[in-house]
Amino acid sequence: MSMCHVLLSCALIAVPAVARAQQSQPAKAPLTLAELEQLALESNPTVRAAQSAIDAARGRARQAGSWPNPIVGYTAEELTARSLDPRGEQGFFVEQTIPLGGKLRLGRAVFERVADEAEARADLQQRRIVSSVRTLFYQLLTAERRIEVHERLAALGSDATGVTAQLFNVGAADRPDFLESEIETRRVQLELTGARNQIFALRQQLAAVVGRPDIASRSIAGSIDTAIPELERDATVQALVDRSPQMRAARAAIARAQAVTALVRRQTSPNLFLRGGAAYNRERGEDTRQPIGWEGQVEAGISIPLFNRNQGGVAAARAEETGAQAELTRLELSLRAHAAAEFAAYLTALRSAEAFRADILPRAEQAYTLYLARYREMAAAYPQVLVAQRTLFEMAREYLEHLEAAWRSALRLQEFLAGDGLDAPGFGSEAVQLSARTDRE
Repeated sequence: MSMCHVLLSCALIAVPAVARAQQSQPAKAPLTLAELEQLALESNPTVRAAQSAIDAARGRARQAGSWPNPIVGYTAEELTARSLDPRGEQGFFVEQTIPLGGKLRLGRAVFERVADEAEARADLQQRRIVSSVRTLFYQLLTAERRIEVHERLAALGSDATGVTAQLFNVGAADRPDFLESEIETRRVQLELTGARNQIFALRQQLAAVVGRPDIASRSIAGSIDTAIPELERDATVQALVDRSPQMRAARAAIARAQAVTALVRRQTSPNLFLRGGAAYNRERGEDTRQPIGWEGQVEAGISIPLFNRNQGGVAAARAEETGAQAELTRLELSLRAHAAAEFAAYLTALRSAEAFRADILPRAEQAYTLYLARYREMAAAYPQVLVAQRTLFEMAREYLEHLEAAWRSALRLQEFLAGDGLDAPGFGSEAVQLSARTDRE
């Protein structure tokens, strides 16, 4: 088998990552994609942040539905500075405000909708994490394969340099050919160094998304040549609109805005005030000449929306509801546009990878094989061999780039264009502001 066959096999056949496990950690098995996803969902801090937003919303829902605390107090009337004054009365009272119009129920409903929105955002965050882990996983597999291509090319370059040196020594090759071979070998070695540096960076990024810096040195088990999912354009876009967490969160935001509108409309509904108590009257009766004793008292009142009917609050709530509706429409249009662009990139990369694997790479290998054989027979100049070698290497590298791009786009579409796994959930302060505003209203 020729060395060019070795290079082509490197570009087309998966090499298990198990064979590349670091010798410094022989006892640790390579991490699979499923294990990395599970670790990320357990350790990524944004998962806890998203869950905290759900818990906070549920806590505010319980608080919003709580009754106002009663007031218990002491009363005294007709007191004088004389300690033996036979007159006056002393007692206690209990006062309770009773919200009417279903305000407690409506206030609780607002934060129940906030909790729904937080749950959608938590789902979105999990999809972000899974998408990022999968993308970095396949990027790392591609980078490892790219290193192998560089190593095989470096071996080819060294072999070609040796052949050129032998021909130069016997006068069958020119010195420029020898210099060109040395330059090419050095260039490949520099690119190999860059590929190894990229491996280090990708491992650190994957460990960061997983939330476990200690796994940066662990090898991974997988193949870049696993069949890429075949996606259908219309079904993928429709699923993105129907089932994406972004759309679910936007719909929950509309429901929250509607709940706020219903609440502020009822904010001016009368509240009932009840007050009752008892006082001991020390004044003596005219007939008995004994203290009158304990006397009960009851008071009741109701608030009247005379000066404040919360017109501004209602107008603001309706405006926010309109804005939430507009945001849903904007998000749908944006997702459709981004999905169309991502699908175009996916389809282009997928078809390109197939073309490189089935047609372009074999032809580049054949051309390099022929030029190398003719050069050994001194029937071709070394620059022709060099051009064919560079072409074969570039085709192998482009194949890997298309393969990586196809995986990246497919994963992004399958995870509803969720975003990066280390992005903040982007939820929490809105609920706090809403809680403060609802309390004021």
